[in-house]
Amino acid sequence: MRSRDGNRNFSLRLCSVIIFSSLTLTASEHLISYKYIVKDATLYNETLLISNAMTKCNGTPQNELILLNKNSKNLKQLIFENSQEFIDYIHKLGLHVEHKETTSNLQNSSTTTLTLKTTCFKVDFNDNFARISPLK
Repeated sequence: MRSRDGNRNFSLRLCSVIIFSSLTLTASEHLISYKYIVKDATLYNETLLISNAMTKCNGTPQNELILLNKNSKNLKQLIFENSQEFIDYIHKLGLHVEHKETTSNLQNSSTTTLTLKTTCFKVDFNDNFARISPLK
């Protein structure tokens, strides 16, 4: 028969491991991609895709963006509320630019595509702000 003290010690260790893990793993990782298409000087399409990373991303956090947060844990909603600030931030990270221009029958047609390839971001939610930083 086991003593009750042995079970108590095990349960205390298990609780301390769970609490420690929750404190150290508050940051989550998300995959974000962005595409912006301008056709003949008119915005044609803008796409921002966000999903949770299914596996751990490798890399170290780079320059971060801090957004005001109103106790929300939803990254999509937070970025939607601060969309212009976030778009300016990812433009500074560096986007792949592709430009095509054709002239046919004296008609000029151009298409420019700005793309942020799928990048892993570390997101740390706090009570008043969220810290977003790309992993490279």
